Amino acid sequence: MTAIRRALDALYLTGGVIAACFTVAILALIVLQMLARWTGQVFPGAPDYAGYCMAGASFFAFAYALNSGTHIRVSLALNAMGRFRRWGETFCFAIGALTTTFLARYAIKVTIESHKFNDVSQGQDATPLWIPQTLMAVGAVLLAIAFWDNLIRLLVTGETNIREDLVDQSHAE
Repeated sequence: MTAIRRALDALYLTGGVIAACFTVAILALIVLQMLARWTGQVFPGAPDYAGYCMAGASFFAFAYALNSGTHIRVSLALNAMGRFRRWGETFCFAIGALTTTFLARYAIKVTIESHKFNDVSQGQDATPLWIPQTLMAVGAVLLAIAFWDNLIRLLVTGETNIREDLVDQSHAE
């Protein structure tokens, strides 16, 4: 296994771990908000922070989920393609790589503009929007890297980095 492969796999795993931490943070925020309500206190911005954590959890998990074979894929259609499956996978990865690159580019652009114009959320917390947008932009970049990684690997070796899901495994047997 090459150093680049290990680094990319570590990058995707790190994204998954960060996503799990954001999920735990969502739980903690919900519990803290419940405790605040029970004690008559106010926790301003808790729903907004939970939403930011949800965006972070979602976007950081995308690349890890893709390589784990847990992303929604078109496995049924690909399995039906028979000997043309590789062409179908190449087409899907090419579209995915281009789309996620476009998403990542504009996520970064929006984040920079939010920072430049000092945009803040409309909630009680008045959080600078570039902070949660950065989470989305980094996650989108990770997903774009994962798509390009799998596309290039498919073109060069004929295989992807995606672990087979149950549908693929049952078809192989």
